[in-house]
Amino acid sequence: MNSLEPKSGERIKDVRFTSDVIVVDLFDGRTISVPLSWFPRLLHASKAQRANWRISGAGYGIHWPDLDEDLSSQGLLLGAPAPRVKEKAA
Repeated sequence: MNSLEPKSGERIKDVRFTSDVIVVDLFDGRTISVPLSWFPRLLHASKAQRANWRISGAGYGIHWPDLDEDLSSQGLLLGAPAPRVKEKAA
């Protein structure tokens, strides 16, 4: 039986950015790269805001306090972009 519980190797080791990608290194040696366009808050953030991140969730999450943004290693491994926010009708 497969479990959706994260494995210890899926803890986050490091986070970095290129101009259009977020790159997350895991303790098990894997590296996840996903488009910044999946995460609009990170895409439109300044370099300083992106650089101000903390590991959260017992090592399985990333939190950007300046942006109120949170990502998890499990979500990144599943290829889950941020949910789209529907605009309110005028």
